Amino acid sequence: MTEPNARRPRRKFTDEFRADAVRLATSSQTTIAQTARDLGIGDTLLRVWIAAAKTPETSLTMSERTELATLRRENRRLKEERDILKKATALFAREQR
Repeated sequence: MTEPNARRPRRKFTDEFRADAVRLATSSQTTIAQTARDLGIGDTLLRVWIAAAKTPETSLTMSERTELATLRRENRRLKEERDILKKATALFAREQR
């Protein structure tokens, strides 16, 4: 028996599966919710994929988008660290006078 608060492992979907799901949802006569049920995914997830497919960044694959998000987080963290070091250097310079 699993714990009540145990999380299921996160499923990973290939870019090809996502593209096929979006194509199926947008070209079929069924609703997005029904298409999602048929594919075994949540309808909210499918709606997110459809919205992402309509954005100008359609030239980026999902793995590239993930990498871009990771790099942006790292860049933000590095800028914060740099700013802290600048302030510390200024503080030490004032103390040396």
